[in-house]
Amino acid sequence: MKVSQKESEKVGWDQMRSLSGTPISGPVAQGRTLPKLMVWLILFVSVTYVVYTLKLVSTSRACDDDLLITPPLMTVLSSQANVTMVASTAEGIPNRTATTVALRREIPEAQKRTELRHIVFGIAASAKLWDQRKNYIKLWWKPEEMRGIVWLDNPVKTRRNEGLPPVRISGDTSRFSYTNKQGHRSAIRISRIVSETFRLRMKDVRWFVMGDDDTVFVTENLVRLLAKYDHNQYYYIGSLSESHLQNIYFSYSMAYGGGGFAISYPLARALERMQDRCIQRYPGLYGSDDRMQACMAELGVPLTKELGFHQNSCAVAFLHHLHGLEILPYIVYDVYGNLFGLLAAHPVTPLVSLHHLDVVEPIFPNTTRVEALKQLMVPMELDSAGLMQQSICYDKAKGWTISVSWGFAVQIFRGIFSPREIEMPSRTFLNWYRKADYTAYAFNTRPVSRNPCQKPFVFYLSKARFDSSMNNQTVSEYARHRAPHPLCKWKMADPEDIDKVEVYKKPDPHLWQRSPRRNCCRIILDSKKRSAKYMAIDVGVCREGELSEI
Repeated sequence: MKVSQKESEKVGWDQMRSLSGTPISGPVAQGRTLPKLMVWLILFVSVTYVVYTLKLVSTSRACDDDLLITPPLMTVLSSQANVTMVASTAEGIPNRTATTVALRREIPEAQKRTELRHIVFGIAASAKLWDQRKNYIKLWWKPEEMRGIVWLDNPVKTRRNEGLPPVRISGDTSRFSYTNKQGHRSAIRISRIVSETFRLRMKDVRWFVMGDDDTVFVTENLVRLLAKYDHNQYYYIGSLSESHLQNIYFSYSMAYGGGGFAISYPLARALERMQDRCIQRYPGLYGSDDRMQACMAELGVPLTKELGFHQNSCAVAFLHHLHGLEILPYIVYDVYGNLFGLLAAHPVTPLVSLHHLDVVEPIFPNTTRVEALKQLMVPMELDSAGLMQQSICYDKAKGWTISVSWGFAVQIFRGIFSPREIEMPSRTFLNWYRKADYTAYAFNTRPVSRNPCQKPFVFYLSKARFDSSMNNQTVSEYARHRAPHPLCKWKMADPEDIDKVEVYKKPDPHLWQRSPRRNCCRIILDSKKRSAKYMAIDVGVCREGELSEI
């Protein structure tokens, strides 16, 4: 019988295995060996996975929100943390705690988040106005927490424990040429404040912040703003004037010093090295701010614009020589009158500073300017991030539009206005150039309505408190401003009956770490919190799908 090719190959293969001494296994033996191998392989992989997982869990650390570590830093610290962990475990300290302790100790100072202690203030002041203006500084200055210098033109009388920064006299500027016939050469002195402050060689400085003696800073918001930027880079941060005409005359690339501006430490170092030479090249410039911007242009550093610095003022030459005073070269408001329209529709950005409030009406009625600012400090302490932030909602049953400027005022309008209209400041203020109309502002505004029925009912902040019993909320009360209202013939609910508005809001310190968005407000319909003479409103982060819908 003829043998097939496959059978011959099998016989040859069996002969080779028998010669080598290997037992020939039949089909049954082979079928038993393969499952055993698969079982051992799966068992080996499972044991390896379990051991690795247990090791990972035992060496991982708990989340720590206070510990901010960048990925490169984590890579550098990993080996150091492991070494410390082993040593601590031998002493009986739990692994997770040891790792956290090691990471806390090893973070370099430069990697920590910017804090108030990293900022140094340079405050421009005049000796002849010092007794009046120092009261503004006392409102926001915290001697135990802040660093800074007040730079004066002449000596003044000072007292210990007055709650003010140290006072120094600016250096002699007589060697610098000044040829602007409309200005005052004090501009040279003030423009050098950042450089003179840098020469004091204070330690652990990241930012130099320039301001006037009548600039009021919201320091918590200032820290939040500067923490967004890398202090190791060149940054020149500030805001423009509210007047389009002033920005055209001076520059749209210039930070106005009255509202305050910030310069990073490396940029201040570069400025100090060249500023005196730079100033000599611009004798015809008007003020200190344009001299600063000219030097920034030579350094190639543009202005980083932050709307929270409120300038509201700039130079008007003929006023610099009134009463023989050395007036700072940005003393007069670009707007004057009543600032209510500006403050009640604050842009969606943190309020960082207010400037020259002694030239306009007090921001709260029936108070002095200093008293009004003290009143504003109450909500500032409760929730500085949310101060003057606007929210818009509707009472559709009554046909009202409600605008809340938290910590400042509430407005109730008859009728339904779109958010696009309400978020624009109403022109309760006037342009400094009396012949200029609304086109002279550097932002959109809306006219004050001539319709007597559309005049808003205004409620100003009367008191505010933190209430831990109400889910850790702030409770702010707003009392009706008793101004005469013209007769309205509309057949609808009348806000005239409401005497008080109460607003509930949770403090939100991380508001500006998220993308910018206006808060939402809701009318509280609870019968216990609502009556004919009382309205309750809840303000907070917008919920999913929530919007200010008409």
